[in-house]
Amino acid sequence: MSLWFNMFMLRLFGGLADFHEDDRGVGVVEVILILVVLIALVLIFKTQLTSLTGTIFKTITKNAKQVLK
Repeated sequence: MSLWFNMFMLRLFGGLADFHEDDRGVGVVEVILILVVLIALVLIFKTQLTSLTGTIFKTITKNAKQVLK
């Protein structure tokens, strides 16, 4: 094979190896994926979460009124 082709392949695979070993943006990607999963869970369980928090605050208000009496 020609010298040009060998140099091209060496540069191509060397660049791919450098790209594979570079992990500078991994932390950002992980945080974004966690946020996406949390937002999806909130949207899926929105009615249940609203009901649960409403019940909790009603209980807190009821017990607070009993304490203040």
